[in-house]
Amino acid sequence: MNVPFLIAKRYFFSRKKRNIISIISNIAMIGVAVGSAALIIVLSVFNGLEDLIREIYSSFDPDLKITAVEGKSFETDTEFMNRIRQMPGVAVVSEVIEDNALLRYNDRQMVVKVKGVSENFFEQNEIDSSVVEGHSELIRNDTYYALVGRGVQYQLSIRTNNKFVPLQFLYPRNTRFNPLNPEGAFNVLDIAPGGIFAIERQYDDSYVFVPLNFAAELLEYGRRRTAIEIKVADGARVDQVKAALQQELGDSFRIQDSDEQHTSLLRAVKVEKLFVFITFAFILGIASLNIFFSLSMLVIDKKKDIAILASMGATANTIRNIFLMEGALVAFIGAAYGLSIGMLICNLQQTFGLVSMGMSTSVVEAYPVKMEVRDFILTGLAIVVITLLVSVRPARKAAAMSVTENI
Repeated sequence: MNVPFLIAKRYFFSRKKRNIISIISNIAMIGVAVGSAALIIVLSVFNGLEDLIREIYSSFDPDLKITAVEGKSFETDTEFMNRIRQMPGVAVVSEVIEDNALLRYNDRQMVVKVKGVSENFFEQNEIDSSVVEGHSELIRNDTYYALVGRGVQYQLSIRTNNKFVPLQFLYPRNTRFNPLNPEGAFNVLDIAPGGIFAIERQYDDSYVFVPLNFAAELLEYGRRRTAIEIKVADGARVDQVKAALQQELGDSFRIQDSDEQHTSLLRAVKVEKLFVFITFAFILGIASLNIFFSLSMLVIDKKKDIAILASMGATANTIRNIFLMEGALVAFIGAAYGLSIGMLICNLQQTFGLVSMGMSTSVVEAYPVKMEVRDFILTGLAIVVITLLVSVRPARKAAAMSVTENI
């Protein structure tokens, strides 16, 4: 039988507690409940945002991306490409040439990112499903077409149904500049606008997809490529395929999975989540100060009880544990209510989208929420640590109380 817990429970549920002690205990419970609920909700929102970032970029990014460690491009040949295609777990291999170029349309111009891709590129992503105007085909009836981001379309007023005005790309040639013929310093190629895509503003405002051969001719890349993008076969593990490719290709190539392609963005979300956790832990600590005050007052109120227990043979550890249990009851009941409320609010947000993002151009209408068991465990551990810290001093004071002065 756990005597300290039974006595602590009796003190907690006793109706004869002094009114002020009861009020402070209730305030402490409410503070812990509100703090823990807010912490779970905010952490779940950050989890949802992290998943949303992955979902947004999954339509654009490959499972694995091979780039050069030094320089922005590397040489390829048939043997090199076959080595990659024959690796276990590799389903689709796409060649990519990507660089900046000047784009003209009518009397407007802007610098865009030209991404030349091989014909199987759309087999490993969902960009073709993001086409909002025109078609996604880059080659049709032996004619080259460009797939333009919606932001680029707005900037240049591009019309896909106007077949008489092509897109004109300009890229500096690898020759000495001739001031008498400035136009000769640029490669100039025309291509028809075939479709408009809308994925995410970062891509919509700068990217134009073109056939690989068109990009190789414009940028004078030949057999050089800026990246090789890979779709992993169903059932294969990305990390295993990545490790095998890294071993096969060596240290001159960098192989990144989808998360590593956006390391800085995802790291920023994780850092913000960490600081939010620390901030709310401090708030929980401040709310738990009421536990310290209520326990201190309870020790004063129960001096006679403590003296009687000590005279009956209760050790200092037993008396100390009574008040540690009392603090734990206040904190854990408040935390139980708070975690339950936080879980309920997160479920309501997931189901009904109660809180809107407040932006008409947002990818999702409501704030994304994802609950993780790890967050509940971390919140519980934070409450345990804080409760122990604020309960130790009153509990020690009770254990050190003189029997003869209070009997």
